[in-house]
Amino acid sequence: EHLRLPYLIAYLDSIGSNFRHGANFATGGSTIRRQNQTIFQSGISPFSLDVQIMQFHRFKARTEELYRQAIDLSEKKKLPRPREFSKALYTLDIGQTDLAVGFRQMSNIQLRAAISDIINQFSAAVMRLYQQGARAFWIHNTGPIGCLPTATLYLRNPKPGVLDNYGCLKSQNKMALEFNRQLKARIRTLRAELGHADITYVDVYAAKYELISNANSQGFMEPHKICCGLHEGNTHVWCGQKAIVRGAEVFGGACVNPSIYISWDGVHYSQAANHWIANQILNGSFSDPPIPITHACHKRLHY
Repeated sequence: EHLRLPYLIAYLDSIGSNFRHGANFATGGSTIRRQNQTIFQSGISPFSLDVQIMQFHRFKARTEELYRQAIDLSEKKKLPRPREFSKALYTLDIGQTDLAVGFRQMSNIQLRAAISDIINQFSAAVMRLYQQGARAFWIHNTGPIGCLPTATLYLRNPKPGVLDNYGCLKSQNKMALEFNRQLKARIRTLRAELGHADITYVDVYAAKYELISNANSQGFMEPHKICCGLHEGNTHVWCGQKAIVRGAEVFGGACVNPSIYISWDGVHYSQAANHWIANQILNGSFSDPPIPITHACHKRLHY
């Protein structure tokens, strides 16, 4: 919306779709590293980052072929021009689910040791995109995962020092900050190695934490409240789900006024919160270098 462009169509939604302005390869619950779990077991997407990169390679090759073969102008108008692949902005926001999986399956020591491999695989994905002609990248770091309501939902009577001043789980946020430290360092390396790349690192963690720490002054209620679902005491009915509570069927529906909630369902931010966060990061104030997305998106078109 900020760029006055239409929302990107999902790559897999390809029947009659218009990909002129790009394509979306993201999936909910996706990870950088492949996981030995199915979406049915834990909600982890089978479309890890390497699969998404492979899908991009196929998309690029196929659209370039179809563009060359197209006779009807109306067909070409639904496809990106081949030259635009090197002028496009490639946005990446991934890694939080890798940490979430790690918290479930590893000790903190094991997860901290695994971060370097996660970053290596992320870096390899960026390099593969670069080899395919990508030049402009807009990369988000990971958010304060310890501030998600699900991080503390089952926590009863935490010991002093476990939570920070805003009710966030310190240990999980420390892990996210370590992930971000290594990610930022690797991006500096990539800038040196990929001489023709423009890589913008966006500190989404800082933007989200600023919202959480100033929730009331920004028009939101207590940041750990969840809009969609029923969470009272030991009763947890997740968003869109049904359960029997004290002999009656209960539905985990949405709250009356989602615009004052930061959390939609305990894991995902509400539309209102995402809108607030987007307004902070799009102007470049949380970016390194401090480039607004309008410049990052269009500057290479004039080279």
